[in-house]
Amino acid sequence: MSKIGIMNRTFRLALSAAMLAFTIIHCAAQNSSSAATRTAIFAGGCFWCIQPAFDKAKGVIKTAVGYSGGTEPNPTYDLVTSEKTKYRESIEITYDPAKISYEQLLDIYWRQIDPTQADGQFTDIGPSYRAAIFFSNAEEKKIAEASKEKLAHSRKFDKPVVTEILPAMKFYPAEAYHQKYYQQNPDHFEAFEKGSGRVSYQKRTWGEEQH
Repeated sequence: MSKIGIMNRTFRLALSAAMLAFTIIHCAAQNSSSAATRTAIFAGGCFWCIQPAFDKAKGVIKTAVGYSGGTEPNPTYDLVTSEKTKYRESIEITYDPAKISYEQLLDIYWRQIDPTQADGQFTDIGPSYRAAIFFSNAEEKKIAEASKEKLAHSRKFDKPVVTEILPAMKFYPAEAYHQKYYQQNPDHFEAFEKGSGRVSYQKRTWGEEQH
């Protein structure tokens, strides 16, 4: 084989090795990134109203509103709000735990709801509007219980904190017209949020700590 042929063969082998190394590193990075993300599921009454705060949070990758807590497959808004299932309007939060912790997500969550209300949230009354923290493992349960206890001793409330802490069940995303409703229909969203009493409650309870 000529000297040029040997050089070409060596170059091709080196290029192939480099491409293989790049592929391995790229795939490892993708898998690492995927493995690094986690999800949290909370129910907090009207799911339109709890999505904006999580969308704004640094470290939250994406959110989806939907239904959790029930057993019927592929629930719809009409089915859930018929109050004939155990589903609750919920939000699924995909986040980077290196940038925001589960405990910090809970801090945001508490500021979106009335944790002393057991029959729903604000003017939305019924089982599907009851607040709940859905834990997916023992660590999340422990953190949620500690966070709830801390809130109960904060002296911000004159009634017991009754938000339930429940095992996570399958989350089903809601219909497209519910996703990021505050962006799709800002005027109606603002009127609804204020009319429900949620905004005035948040200001009265949390003030500058609201977000």
